[in-house]
Amino acid sequence: MSERNREPSSGVRDVDGPAPAAAQASAEIAPAGQETRAAEPQTTPAEERVTYSMSPGLPGFLGAQRIALAVSSYQSGKFYLLGQNIDGGLVVDERFFRKAMGICVPDQDTILLATLFQIVRFKNVLNQGEQINNVFDACYVPRETYVTGEVDAHDVGVLKDGRVVFVNTLYNCLATPSERHSFTPLWKPPFISAIVKEDRCHLNGLAMEEGVPRYVTAVSRSDTIDGWRDRRAGGGVVVDVQTGEIVIGGLSMPHSPRIYRGRLWVLNSGTGELGWIEPGAGGAAGKFHALAFCPGFLRGLAFHGDHAFVGLSKPRYQRFEGLPLDQKLADADSEPWCGVQVIDLKSGACVHWFRLDGAVAELYDLAVVPGAMRPMALGFASDEILGLITHDPLAEGALPR
Repeated sequence: MSERNREPSSGVRDVDGPAPAAAQASAEIAPAGQETRAAEPQTTPAEERVTYSMSPGLPGFLGAQRIALAVSSYQSGKFYLLGQNIDGGLVVDERFFRKAMGICVPDQDTILLATLFQIVRFKNVLNQGEQINNVFDACYVPRETYVTGEVDAHDVGVLKDGRVVFVNTLYNCLATPSERHSFTPLWKPPFISAIVKEDRCHLNGLAMEEGVPRYVTAVSRSDTIDGWRDRRAGGGVVVDVQTGEIVIGGLSMPHSPRIYRGRLWVLNSGTGELGWIEPGAGGAAGKFHALAFCPGFLRGLAFHGDHAFVGLSKPRYQRFEGLPLDQKLADADSEPWCGVQVIDLKSGACVHWFRLDGAVAELYDLAVVPGAMRPMALGFASDEILGLITHDPLAEGALPR
């Protein structure tokens, strides 16, 4: 049994098409490929408003694949779910979580999100064929929170035994939540001498394979506090978690390592490139093969079929100071932007895109949500989580005797 007729709040924004009943007052509609500005409350300052735009074919592409996208923005504390609405346009569900970071979707009913001081596990409370407001075919509700403290958690994953694993950037390690303490360290790079509260190498990305951590990315091999900041341009490394060996060095602020179709992919963020790594033979260093250049600082990588989904961010202080990306943008006569690009893995071409302008300038992660076309989520910032109540069948005989 469930109370599923409660309308979601104005966190839902409809792009290109009639808005759901609960969101009629919260979006101005524009044709696909044109900009649409969310109709913010009058108390919202202009500098906090966000404009969305997209390629005309994006909603249809998501719908044809029967997928949605989960996207995080740590700078604005936003967690987005993007899907195709019932009229063929794009629906954007937006929730607030302070410093929304790493996202993991281990199955179509579960989403993990790393935040400022917690890791949140969402569960989809709808059964197949059920909807909320005759619109949303999945509803992700926070069901567990792991309180880690402010450890600058980045990427997150799930181990084969079901435990959560996350990149603990402040302590330079992979960790899991602890029943008693803030976290339990599981692994550290060989070049880090101790588990200390010092972001030394800016460990950030995690590649999982069948429930096993395989590779991590770090901005440098520094073993002193904040040492990575002086190595941003070319000190980046990918480390094999199983062996501790450096797979490749010389990268510029690498992020989001992922294993897909037998290849190790990575975002060379400081150059704006998506590419894959060719392993070195006989202990030699690997080689980075760039597939595509995207106009922004890249973080967040996911795959589905023959496509990669890449997150782009604008610079924090007008320019990507000291990074090759600055010159690459100048050479391309292009400005950086914030959003998601869909890259064809065969050609390297951008075939679809979603862009954010205004208050949201930086993204961190993204993930594909399979089997959901119009998902929504609940957060802790509004009262709707108080009223959407679901429960399991009566578990007769389950009490101990």
